Amino acid sequence: MKKLIPVALVALALIGCDQQKTAIDNNTDATKAAIDNKKEAVNVAAAEAKKQADVDAAIEKAKIEADKVAAQAQLDANKKKADAQAELEKAKLDAEKK
Repeated sequence: MKKLIPVALVALALIGCDQQKTAIDNNTDATKAAIDNKKEAVNVAAAEAKKQADVDAAIEKAKIEADKVAAQAQLDANKKKADAQAELEKAKLDAEKK
């Protein structure tokens, strides 16, 4: 019987160590899973930010193009106005000569 007590104590110690190792492994696995989840969330957020940046860039390009077209239209109108003003001045001169 006295020989069984040390064997039993060693067995209990080994079981206790195995339980602690299992707990450490479980904790490590949980930590790794949490980190993987955070990495995935970062990837999703980055992808969404890229999509939004592309949309914002497209909108900004469209605004720039619209401003360019409006400015060109205004310049064309100013050109026509200058031509009309010149024709008016010529017509006045012609009218004064007669």
